[in-house]
Amino acid sequence: MRRLRRIWDQPRTGRIAAGMRARAFPDDLSVLLAQIAVFSFVLVTVSGVVLMFFYDPSAERVTYDGSYAPLTGVEMSRAFASTLDISVGVRGGLLMRQLHHWSSLVMTAALVAYLLRLFFTGAVRRPRQWTWLLAVTVLLLAMAGGLTGSALPDDLLSGSSMAVLDGVLAATPFVGGLLSQLLFGGSHGGVNAIFYPLHVVVLPAALVITLVLMAIVELRGKPVQYAGRERPGLNLATFVVRSAGLFLVVAGVVVSMAATLTVNPIWHYGPADPASATAGSSPTWYLAFLDGALRLAPGWEFVWLGRTWSVALLAPLLVSTLFFAVLAAYPYLEQRVTGDRADHCLLQRPRNHPVRTGVGVAGMVFYGVLWAAAGANTIALVFHGSVEGLMYFLQVMLVLGPVVGFDVTRRICLGLQRKDREIRLHGRETGRIVRTPSGGYVEIHEPAEQLEPLESHESGEPGVRELAAATPRKEQ
Repeated sequence: MRRLRRIWDQPRTGRIAAGMRARAFPDDLSVLLAQIAVFSFVLVTVSGVVLMFFYDPSAERVTYDGSYAPLTGVEMSRAFASTLDISVGVRGGLLMRQLHHWSSLVMTAALVAYLLRLFFTGAVRRPRQWTWLLAVTVLLLAMAGGLTGSALPDDLLSGSSMAVLDGVLAATPFVGGLLSQLLFGGSHGGVNAIFYPLHVVVLPAALVITLVLMAIVELRGKPVQYAGRERPGLNLATFVVRSAGLFLVVAGVVVSMAATLTVNPIWHYGPADPASATAGSSPTWYLAFLDGALRLAPGWEFVWLGRTWSVALLAPLLVSTLFFAVLAAYPYLEQRVTGDRADHCLLQRPRNHPVRTGVGVAGMVFYGVLWAAAGANTIALVFHGSVEGLMYFLQVMLVLGPVVGFDVTRRICLGLQRKDREIRLHGRETGRIVRTPSGGYVEIHEPAEQLEPLESHESGEPGVRELAAATPRKEQ
C-alpha cells in the first residue's frame, strides 16, 4: 500500500488524480448505456473464466458416459460432452452458461442503443468521430465474440450454423476454398481450434483495448449536452458510487434472467451431425441480419473468369460489409456533404436535422427487414401464412422500406419544426378558453420562455436561429 501511495503521489500521477477529482462527469443516457455495456462485459468475462476450467475445446470423438443419462452411449465430441457436463453435472454450471449468454446479449443490446443515441443526437460530429468509430468497432468485436462463442458447444444448433458458414466461405471466389479448408477441413480440433483462442483471448483483449481507448477519448474531450439543459455533472466520488450501484443493478437483473430464462438447451439438440439440422433454428438476434440477407438474396449464378459466381452468397456478403462500412464512415460522409468542419459541443434534437434522422430510420428499416427475414419460417407459421409470399414481401420491403422510412421521417421532422416555430412565436396552447368583451372566444397561450428550450441553438437547420431569436407573445 505504501508503494502504491508513493506512486500515486508522484508529480504526473498527482496531476492526473487532481484532474480526475476536479472533472465533472456527465450524467445522461449515453453514459448510462455505455456503463451497462461495460458492466455486462465484466459479467461475460467473469462467467467465461469460470467456464474455462470445465470446458474442453477438443473435437476428438468419444462415447458419452457422463451425468446426462439420456445421451449415454452416444458418440460426440469432447467439446459437446464437456458442455453437457457443465450444464447438468457441475454445481452452478448451467447458471454460468446462462449468465455468459444473457450478459453477452445485454451487452450487445446496450451497444446498439448507445450507437443509436449518438447518431440521432448528432454526437457523431467533430470532435467525436473517434468515439463513434471505436463504438462501432466494439459492436463488431462483440458480434464476432457471439459468432465464435456459438460454435464452441458443438451441438446440433451450432453445427447447423457452421454448415451455413462453411457453405458461404466455400462459395467465396479465390479465397473461399482456403478459408473453408482452414476452418473446417483440419484434422486437429476442427473449427474450435480456431474459434476457441479467438473467443477467449484475441477478441476479449481487443475489446478491452478498444473500451480503454473509448474511455480515454471521452475523458479528454468536453462533455456534450443539449443547449439550455446543461447539468453541472457529477464529481468523481458521486460518479463512482452511482456506477457501483448501477453495476449491482445490472448484475442482479442479468443473474435473475440467467436463473429463470433457459437459453440454448443443448441437451435437447444433441451433438452436431453434418447430416442433420435443427428444425426452426435461427441465429442470435444481433447476427440474424446475416441469415436474413442469405434468405432474401436471389438464387442467381453466372460464370466469369472461369469461375461460377453465386449472387445468393456474394450479395449478402457485399451488402453486409457495405452496411457496416457506411455505418462507421457516416460522420465523415456527413461532414463531406454538409461541409461542416466546426467542433460541436452541443447535442441536436433529432427533429432539428431531418436528413440525418431520416437516414438513421432508413438504416433501421433496412436492418429490421433483414432481421425479420431470418425468422420468416416462424412468422409464417404463427400467422398461418405462406413462407414464399412473406419472402417476396420482404424482398420488396428491403428496397422500398428504407426509402419510405426516410421520406416519412423527414416529413415528420419538418412538421415538428413548424410546430416548434408556432410555439416560439405564439406560445403553447393551454386548453383554457376565455370570452372577450366583444363576445368572441380565444384560447390562452402559455409564453414559450416559461418552457424548456425547444431548439438546439447550435443547429445549422434553416430557420432555427431565427426561431430561437423570436419573441413569444401572449394571446388574449
